[in-house]
Amino acid sequence: MSAHLEKVSAELARYEHPLFDFSARAASGGVEILIRFKPTEPQVHTYVYMMHAREIENRQFPWMLQKQLYDCLHDFVIEMFTNNPQRQDG
Repeated sequence: MSAHLEKVSAELARYEHPLFDFSARAASGGVEILIRFKPTEPQVHTYVYMMHAREIENRQFPWMLQKQLYDCLHDFVIEMFTNNPQRQDG
């Protein structure tokens, strides 16, 4: 496991949520963070975003990860809408 992946995984381990699981995997140029919806129904895609090496090496890494995680959780929940005024025809 790379040092960047270990660092991100250790930081993510500090977060628990009743609806979402968080994990990380190595990727070219950094680490991908995966957000999964825990309930099996409805089936929802896995949200993935990239943290680049420069972000992981930054002294403010824990705060940056938290901000990105919260922003991505917001985006993920919005993506779960099955219908909204922008998707309606007519």
